[in-house]
This record gives sequence, C-alpha cells and structure tokens, in this order.
Amino acid sequence: MLGLSAANDRVFVYEVEGLRQNDQTTKNSYPLRNSSNLLIQVPYNRMNDEMLRISRMGGNIIAIHPLADYLATKQQDSGEHDAPVEEKTDS
Repeated sequence: MLGLSAANDRVFVYEVEGLRQNDQTTKNSYPLRNSSNLLIQVPYNRMNDEMLRISRMGGNIIAIHPLADYLATKQQDSGEHDAPVEEKTDS
C-alpha cells in the first residue's frame, strides 16, 4: 500500500495563536502560556483530530506548512547551509 505509507510520512507544522488555560488544557502536565504563537508538528493522519483539539482549547490555526518546507525556510532564514558544493570545471 504505497498511498498509506506516503500518508504516514507526511508531517505538517501548525502555527497556532490564542491558546489559553481552560478545562481542556488543565489536564496537561504543564502550564500553558497565551502570550505567543505556538508551533505544533502534526502527522497527516492526525490533522483533523489536532484541529479539533486546538479549537476546543480556544486556539486559532493561523498557518499550516509541510514540515520539509518549514525546515527549509527556517534554514534559509538562519543563514545555515549544507556542505559547500564543489563546482566541476572542464579541464
């Protein structure tokens, strides 16, 4: 089943704002700040469940990006690069 394994490999990054402490988040083992945006990695097969959970906690999803695109953008923004590529010259 090629389609199923491809779906399991896809991960997305949700950028969420407005999460606040409420009855749902009180069950977490950690306190929740509401002062900034939060990035959450979500596998493809859990996207809908995670959207519902974020909504129940009072958050708003302001962006969804594939993880690979997010990491590439982050790498470009930070100025990090892979190992230098050697240029081949005709000699």
